[in-house]
Amino acid sequence: MKKFAIAAATIGTFFLSVSAVLAEEISIIVSQPPAVKITDIGKLIGAAFGVILIFAALAAFIYLIWGGFQWITSGGDKAAVETAQHRIQAAILGLFIIFATWAIFLIVEQFFGVSILRGIKLPTPF
Repeated sequence: MKKFAIAAATIGTFFLSVSAVLAEEISIIVSQPPAVKITDIGKLIGAAFGVILIFAALAAFIYLIWGGFQWITSGGDKAAVETAQHRIQAAILGLFIIFATWAIFLIVEQFFGVSILRGIKLPTPF
C-alpha cells in the first residue's frame, strides 16, 4: 500500500507540474519525386550489376573483419585460429573475384562500346 501511495503521489506531482508548450506550427512540404520509368532494359541490368558488385564488396570486407576479430579472440585455440584463417582466405578470394569482375566489365565496356556500370567510379581520396 505504501508503494502505491508513493507512485500515486509521484504521478500526481508530475501532472500538476506540467505546463503548456507553445510551439510554432511549421508546415513541411515534401515534393513528389519524379516518376521512374524504365525505358532501357540494358541500363537496368547494368545498374543492377553495379549495385550487386558494391554490396558484394561490402559483404566481403565485413567477412574479412569478422575473420580478423575471430582470430584475435581465439585465445590460442588451434581450431578457432584455423577457422578464422579460412574465413579470411575466403574473404580475400571473394574480394579478388569481385574486383576481377569489375575489371572484366570495364574491358567489355571499352571493347564493345557499351555502358554496363553506367559510369560508376571507384572512390578516390581526392
